[in-house]
Amino acid sequence: MTFSFPPEWHPQDWLWIGFPHDAEEWPGFLDAAQAQIAAFAGAVAESGQEVRLIVRSEANEARARRLVGSKVTLERRTYGDVWLRDTGPLVRTDGAGGRRARRFGFNGWGGKYLMEGDQTIGAELARDAGLEIDTSDWILEGGAIDTDGAGVVATTEQCLLNPNRNPQLSRGEIERQLCADLGFERVLWLGDGLINDHTDGHVDNLARFVAPGVLALPRANGANDPNAAIYADAKARAEAFGVTVREVPSPGLLERDGRIEPASYMNFAITSKLVVVPTFGMAMDAEGVAAVAELFPDRDCLGLPADAVLAGGGGFHCASQQMPSA
Repeated sequence: MTFSFPPEWHPQDWLWIGFPHDAEEWPGFLDAAQAQIAAFAGAVAESGQEVRLIVRSEANEARARRLVGSKVTLERRTYGDVWLRDTGPLVRTDGAGGRRARRFGFNGWGGKYLMEGDQTIGAELARDAGLEIDTSDWILEGGAIDTDGAGVVATTEQCLLNPNRNPQLSRGEIERQLCADLGFERVLWLGDGLINDHTDGHVDNLARFVAPGVLALPRANGANDPNAAIYADAKARAEAFGVTVREVPSPGLLERDGRIEPASYMNFAITSKLVVVPTFGMAMDAEGVAAVAELFPDRDCLGLPADAVLAGGGGFHCASQQMPSA
């Protein structure tokens, strides 16, 4: 039986979400980031989908329980960063009721952020979910890829061709590994990800498939949008590849302490009944959420504040990983 990686809009049994716990990773923002992740978890749970919020310690669990309702399940685990999109299991299905987890190597986003538990949390979650685990001997984070469910996977050259991941693999070898390990047929190579993205340009902060052959991309907002050239390059590459592009406005320039932040409405999380879009207190927030909502007429769409989550290096999509239904 052939297993493949389903798109995120495939029905889901539950959503794992990581809960912030490390004040050093969230300097000055830990309490606010916890509240924003809790709001995300609560919204998905209230929509009728099971949520498993991963917490680190007794004190961390107590804090989470004060912030979320009874519909959210708490699971205490050992993990470092909350970005389960990258450290959690990638679950494949065979279309006949079978599911298997695929685990890849993880080196702290190119050796930048090495924390206890991040190399083991994916296998632990898969094992406790009763999944068989297949292991690949190369580095890949879940946020570095996005699939349309019809054989195409999008990624960025900045991340997958970065020598801090798999210097022993050529571009062609990486393409073959993606197809062999996750069931893809074609690879859409975009260029760079957003400026100052901690992950070396993960695609889930830049471009997201919203239907087979349909890719959502940001549209530059204002003459000072720092990522305007990146968006234009991604659109040109996507259209040349043959996919349909749907544009969502960019938040525009967001700076914190003089540093450009990689704010993006593209880091939305798709769940079975709800799409949750990060907002940043920017003028384009309402328009950004409305544009994403138009892409998912079969789901409710909700914008939630995520500026504090972003301060730790990611968004709602980064902090979550779905269990696709068999």
